[in-house]
Amino acid sequence: MRSRACRARPPRPRPTAPLPRRPPAARGPDLRPFGALTRALSHRDARIFFTASLTSWTGLWMHRIAVMWLAWELTGSAFWVGVVAFADLAPAVIFSPIAGAMADRMDRVKLTMIAQVAVAAAALCTALLTGFGHMSIALLILFELGSGIAQSFAQPARQALMPGLVPAADLPAAVACNSLCFNVARFLGPAVAGPMVAAWGVVPAMLCNALAYSIASLTLVMIRVNPLHLRGHAPEGSLLSEMREGIRYVASHPGIGPVLAFAGVSAILLRGVQEVLPPFVERLFHQGAGGLAFLTAAIGVGALIGGLSVAARGRLQGTTRVTVVAVLIQSVVVMGFVATGSFAMAVVCGVLYGACASAHGISAQTLAQSASLTRMRGRTLALWGLITRACPALGAVVLGSTGEVFGMRAPTLIFAGLALLVAAWGVTRMRAWARHLENPT
Repeated sequence: MRSRACRARPPRPRPTAPLPRRPPAARGPDLRPFGALTRALSHRDARIFFTASLTSWTGLWMHRIAVMWLAWELTGSAFWVGVVAFADLAPAVIFSPIAGAMADRMDRVKLTMIAQVAVAAAALCTALLTGFGHMSIALLILFELGSGIAQSFAQPARQALMPGLVPAADLPAAVACNSLCFNVARFLGPAVAGPMVAAWGVVPAMLCNALAYSIASLTLVMIRVNPLHLRGHAPEGSLLSEMREGIRYVASHPGIGPVLAFAGVSAILLRGVQEVLPPFVERLFHQGAGGLAFLTAAIGVGALIGGLSVAARGRLQGTTRVTVVAVLIQSVVVMGFVATGSFAMAVVCGVLYGACASAHGISAQTLAQSASLTRMRGRTLALWGLITRACPALGAVVLGSTGEVFGMRAPTLIFAGLALLVAAWGVTRMRAWARHLENPT
């Protein structure tokens, strides 16, 4: 048997003071914000979802370039170009509340698929009638109305799926990634559509939109959505009562309601510029279809930059400030856009315009989506869809109408000046909004 002395352990050395840790900056750049974006893309179902979004939105932007140019060719009138934009975007006023209530009470994947197939059908009919020489401005408005109605149902159902595809911690990055897809498409669509329209006319671009939405619809059967987010709740009352409940919820929320109202007013005053670009391109800068595509692509590049910047933040805190300040800067940029007669300067302003619009849109949607209750998310996002579609449409009609009488420059400067005042008011309120949006309970 071994003695106790043999079993005794040698004395431990006295602990010394720990070495000071190196500061994070010494370890290299902090990549965590983009790491959040990478985590959002690491989920299989999210990748399928975003790929389908990029495909459909690229087709949509190709279609928009073609339709705007077709309306300009058919009429030569800024007013009718605005009316066509209104026809595509305005149905959200009537149908978005209905679509939001439906997205909260039925299978969101099925609703999205049905709506996207309807968009593809409208694009196909428009292409065929144009190709065979039977298109008129009245028919063009009719098909844009049909497409706008279908998109009003697709938008809230599709966006409400996102929390079911990624963990809650990655939702802000997923919202930013979704918006990045839209803005990449805003660049790709015009970049492809411009040369295509110049070489072969508007029909191929419209056919590409029909194909893109068909593909996007088919890919939805591949995704697996968390059952908790596949629908908001079982029907608890009539569709009308649930619509009213959604409107009351948003209006009474101390953060969501004011921010959506702020976004709506700024969209009316600033977003109409993008919806009636052909008169600006031809009358102020003396460019054709190629110039329209180039300017639209510049806006898309700026939107991509703005979206990446917001995604790189990787946090909810400070998002309200981004929402407000982006509108403030965008107002000044729009003034610069119409004050210059140089197309090169207009392109630079287009990049800045797109960056501000993207930063504002992503931030406002992130706040609304993060702060809303799960059972109310479809209806909240439907009202957000109403703002992003109907408000620019209203701005486009007013801007197009006044532009026919007073020219495009003076009305746009007045709109931008009013937006500047609205943004200044938002600066005084953004801290109060942030308390309810950035720390939702």
